[in-house]
Amino acid sequence: MTAATQDDPARVAAREAAEQHLRALVGRDDATLREDQWTAIEALAVDHRRALVVQRTGWGKSAVYFVATALLRAQGAGPTVIISPLLALMRNQIAAADRAGIHAVTINSTNNEDWSRIEDSIRAGDVDVLLVSPERLNNPSFRDQVLPRLAATAGLVVVDEAHCISDWGHDFRPDYRRIRTLLGELREGIPVLATTATANERVTRDVAEQLVPTGTATPDGPARPDGEVVVLRGELDRASLHLAVVRLKTAEQRLGWLADHLGDLHGSGIIYCLTVAQTQEIADFLRARGHTVAAYSGQTEAGERAALETDLAEGRVKALVATSALGMGFDATLGFVVNVGAPSSPVAYYQQVGRAGRGTDRADVVLLPAREDRDIWAYFASLAFPPEGLVRQVLSVLDGADGALATPALETYVDLGRSRLEMLLKVLDVDGAVRRVQGGWVSTGQEWAYDRDRYARVAEAREREQAAMLDYLGTDRCRMRFLRDQLDDPASQDCGRCDNCGGVSFSAEVSESSVSLAHDRLSRPGVPVPPRKMWPTALVNLGIDLKGKIADPPSEGRVVARLTDLGYGQQLRDLFREGTPDGPVPVPLVRAVIAVLEDWQPRAQAIVHVESARRPTLVRDFADGLSRFLRIPVVGRYAIADAGVGPGQGAANSAQRVAAVLRRHRLEAEVPAGPVLLLDDLVGTGWTMTLAARALREAGASDVHPLALGSTG
Repeated sequence: MTAATQDDPARVAAREAAEQHLRALVGRDDATLREDQWTAIEALAVDHRRALVVQRTGWGKSAVYFVATALLRAQGAGPTVIISPLLALMRNQIAAADRAGIHAVTINSTNNEDWSRIEDSIRAGDVDVLLVSPERLNNPSFRDQVLPRLAATAGLVVVDEAHCISDWGHDFRPDYRRIRTLLGELREGIPVLATTATANERVTRDVAEQLVPTGTATPDGPARPDGEVVVLRGELDRASLHLAVVRLKTAEQRLGWLADHLGDLHGSGIIYCLTVAQTQEIADFLRARGHTVAAYSGQTEAGERAALETDLAEGRVKALVATSALGMGFDATLGFVVNVGAPSSPVAYYQQVGRAGRGTDRADVVLLPAREDRDIWAYFASLAFPPEGLVRQVLSVLDGADGALATPALETYVDLGRSRLEMLLKVLDVDGAVRRVQGGWVSTGQEWAYDRDRYARVAEAREREQAAMLDYLGTDRCRMRFLRDQLDDPASQDCGRCDNCGGVSFSAEVSESSVSLAHDRLSRPGVPVPPRKMWPTALVNLGIDLKGKIADPPSEGRVVARLTDLGYGQQLRDLFREGTPDGPVPVPLVRAVIAVLEDWQPRAQAIVHVESARRPTLVRDFADGLSRFLRIPVVGRYAIADAGVGPGQGAANSAQRVAAVLRRHRLEAEVPAGPVLLLDDLVGTGWTMTLAARALREAGASDVHPLALGSTG
């Protein structure tokens, strides 16, 4: 107990009450607060200040805000508002609050039928904690009707995973920037807590500056005068974690290693992958080898996610094979984390490995790097903030619009994909240039400057992080110390537990049988390509009279593999990589195509191919070879009619792509009144195949079976 607390009876009583609330929260009569936890609680519940807590995963950050909530509610304060990024995290937080007798509820996209009832409970004072996502803060009805009342009545505001506020954070989210607006509207003296486990010194400064009440100085150290921000930054070592890197040359060896060694890892855990396709491939293979695992990603239905999280926490599955969608804040006692492929930064990696080792003395953390990791990093890097010309185009369209424009309508005017366009709009909204309203987005008319230098600095920082991740793989230094140094942990020292410190060793041996079975699995070509069912919204804006359901779409198609797949994916990435010379279909892919056809058995009387400007030889060889193999004629092509429309033009969003394909291509073929096999080299959006199939149907084909070597997604 600090001297200040000992000398103040009110603080002594608050500390004693806080200890009681902690015991209820954790269910142990001997539980006590650590001094740094009490320092944070005292700042919030006694001094009513703003605080930033940067502490390792498992330190007990949720205990700080739940105990502070209990103390503040006893003082008559309003409900705590927790801004939390993930539904999985919200579910854990609600369960923890319930254990402490704290009534917590959430308003999110999955429970909109409960919103009115929850809002009534908030007004009646029956809710102690409200959890909302940052995205909810700019939902028009929530922002205009609920948020002002919360700002006026909240007793405490908590920003969880606060590194998301910062451009420099590894998981920056534009919606988090709105939090500063909420903080500016709070009544004077309302305490605010921001928490994270993954912030280096630069991110810590950035977040702290955004917490500073208007008109006060920027914090530059841990000691704060009243009115400024208390920054509590602790050591980031995770004493239970044993870090190791196991280098294996091929995807077959990595899958085989998992099959051989997963059962040796203690307890349940997470196998992280870089793509959704990889989670499905690996989970399928491990299940076939007798392991109880399941795939988990952002594409997993919300109800299934909740069930899988519970299965993992209660040990009913050995592992979830997951993307980073199972990340921040997932709280369970896990014995291991394995990464198949390296995240693009040491900070992101620290975040993921932090899921293991809570409530256990030991947890094993194994990284299996892959050659394709850098290709995947490059893809995600390509989704960065758009160039100024596209941003100005969005602003111009909104300036000239008669009323609000929904995102699908905006897509018809600008060549940006849905997720990237929404991210751009959120940034412009936070910057005050646009505003989200019922029905879409409107321009505010406010001047806006493109901060080219800032975006360049962020891009450069990402490149440094990728280089650091590669250094982590090859370092002979202590691995935990390496990660702590990346997070600017001043107390960084050798851990004595990792493979480089001699504290753990994992064999790279893989049984021949496992490699063989993995090879068989990965060598099994053929991925279904479902047909497009609906035309993009608002094509009329582009002068195209197509809308609603697609009449007579093609049948379900096939590709050998996706570019992100572990098996043929690497061959396809090499084939379609920039700079690879045009040429005939490589022999291994010829064999794979034949295997796909033997399994698929499409009934076709003729072949039509999509003409390619980039790989004309490849596509012609593909068509001629199949003609000989299937003994059916090539009757024409979906030809390039306007070479001024570049390959892939408009591919960022569906409306733009439909317009580009219609301008670029026309059907030149003698189409029989029967089924046709439609060939292309690479399926991206799927609109080229859809429009080519439409043209073939109109020319008399009874059915169209799309077939390509690969797909991008």
